[in-house]
Amino acid sequence: MGERAEEFLSSFNRIEKWFREQLNNPTNMGFSEMVRRLSRKKDSQIPLFQDDLLQMAQLRNAIVHEQISTDFVIAEPNEWAVNRLLEIEKSLISPETVLPRFSKKVTGFDVNISIKEILAIVARKQYSQFPIYDDGIFKGLITVRGLGIWLAVESSKGDIQLEGRKASELLVSNYKGSNYQFVSKDTTVFQVEEMFVTQVKLEAILITKDGNPNGSLLGIIRPRDLYNNLEKE
Repeated sequence: MGERAEEFLSSFNRIEKWFREQLNNPTNMGFSEMVRRLSRKKDSQIPLFQDDLLQMAQLRNAIVHEQISTDFVIAEPNEWAVNRLLEIEKSLISPETVLPRFSKKVTGFDVNISIKEILAIVARKQYSQFPIYDDGIFKGLITVRGLGIWLAVESSKGDIQLEGRKASELLVSNYKGSNYQFVSKDTTVFQVEEMFVTQVKLEAILITKDGNPNGSLLGIIRPRDLYNNLEKE
């Protein structure tokens, strides 16, 4: 048997073993049925790979069952099939987590910061997210989008008066909705992608060690961070 066939079968067997563990070791359940069962699970990545996995199962059967002798197989997987299976194995068994990819220094701001100061920081540093704290307790996330809506609403009332206006005002505005989520450092990139797809108001995902909103910020993910990374890849 060729090297590629051996590498393919080893990867296939590791995936099959992982599937059995996910389903609490069912007896007499074939690979394809396990794929279909696991595809129906909530937050499962398997639907992304289902078609490939079912084809890989056919290739595996051809390698194993149609062997003419121990050292001669009819079906030898090509390089693409081996690499694709290894890629699926990595995605399923050891998926990438949000750290270190999205690790960055994130500045928190006090709830009493003035709106004037926030606008000055946007102009000077191009910040687009402002996590707001009151004595170490997370209060909410001000974004450039939220600021824009607030300014539009204020301007509809006449000249905008910024003197003495504080960040806390932006947090009570009804347009904010649930524009943020906290996740732990062990959250997978796939889970984060799903959150952005299913939660339309989500503007940023904040990372702390265990997902506690009052913990130290280890990173922040905006939709464009995800898609910029995908373009680079």
